[in-house]
Amino acid sequence: MPDRPSRPRRPSGDPPSGGRDDDAIVFDARRGRRDGDDTARAIPTGRRERPARPAGGGQSAQRPHAARRPPASGGEPSTRVMPTGTPPSRPAGEGPHGGRPARATGGTGGAGGAGGRGPARPRRRRPGRTFVSVLLVLVLAWVAGMFWAVSASWAQVGKVDASPDGDRPSSDGRNVLLVGSDSRAGLTSDEQKRLGTGSDTGGARTDSILVLHTGSGPSTLVSIPRDSYVEIPGHGMNKINASFSIGGAELLTETIEHNTGLKMDGYMEIGFGGFAHVVDAVDGVEICVKNAMDDEKAHINLQPGCQVLDGKTALGYVRARYSDPKGDLGRAQRQREFLGALTDKVISPANLLLPWRVHALGTSSAGALTVGEDDSMISTALALWAFRGISSGDGNSLAVPTSNTSLPTPAGTAVQWDEARAEQLFADLRADEPLSITPDDG
Repeated sequence: MPDRPSRPRRPSGDPPSGGRDDDAIVFDARRGRRDGDDTARAIPTGRRERPARPAGGGQSAQRPHAARRPPASGGEPSTRVMPTGTPPSRPAGEGPHGGRPARATGGTGGAGGAGGRGPARPRRRRPGRTFVSVLLVLVLAWVAGMFWAVSASWAQVGKVDASPDGDRPSSDGRNVLLVGSDSRAGLTSDEQKRLGTGSDTGGARTDSILVLHTGSGPSTLVSIPRDSYVEIPGHGMNKINASFSIGGAELLTETIEHNTGLKMDGYMEIGFGGFAHVVDAVDGVEICVKNAMDDEKAHINLQPGCQVLDGKTALGYVRARYSDPKGDLGRAQRQREFLGALTDKVISPANLLLPWRVHALGTSSAGALTVGEDDSMISTALALWAFRGISSGDGNSLAVPTSNTSLPTPAGTAVQWDEARAEQLFADLRADEPLSITPDDG
């Protein structure tokens, strides 16, 4: 807003006494107007003479103005010309009172224009604030991408009722039942031929049974031989994998709880196709083969040494038992080793930090993965994380102690547990205490 012009000062001479002084100060209106506009306006500058006081008032009737202010000389009118436009700008860098420069207000005339007070001061840039803003946007985008990838994958995971009815044992810590089944669900005839799984036999069986225990101490992974000769509730003595064929996940869970005294708090199952797809999705898994394995039924021919196995070869590696000198126990040991290495690669930073990799892994395996109805995405992730710790050496990996691997039974040759040592192992897990038997004993 332009400054108000200061009030004009009266001329140095007094106006003539008596009557109104009609002389005026002429304001020059040419400054700040268009060219050729010579108009000006005048305002009266004289002042009215005060009326004379009545005689006898004790004071003179009129103040002697002439004594204080001499009259204008030369007979010129008591007027002077004053500009009415914008006053001259102050020198650059000088404030209203000669002090600090006035801050530019960016008036209507812009920088240096009629309405401004000078050029606008450049805005100071803050690179640190810009970096933090960009970083925050990237983090939010990553979180949104991970949420999308994980949610889309978890939506494809199957659910099954794996909780038995009736009374169940109680135990400390958390136990998750992990099952590898020979289910061909989702596999085409060509995939069954390529993977060497054979055609669907009409009923799923377990190729591997493991119990993952987590608690106050190191995690423990226990393999249960699928040919273990145990009591199946309501069905007498039989091989433990028969419980899965008879009553599915629920009866298998009840059978394990009945024979170990451990309550199963979670359930995870994966079929042949899902296992092979996960291995291929992570571009294979490196494993060190200890002995030459030429197994026609498992469709593998491996030589000793460390090598990367693809999905087809890895499936044959964890299924083979006829080419292993330890038979079913050797297969259980290979399954624990391979599952640990696979889990370690699946949840490696190279896969978990990239949302599209998480989505690819999830969509390739989620369709063949089944969990219990009471299992959450977080509990499943924690179980996988415990697997990774065991594969890195931070935990225990062993099999149920056995006393006879060629026990003749009405159900065929079976595996007999070492009752004393097996009970000691399960007692330690029930109490969530350190193991009193070493993994080598298993």
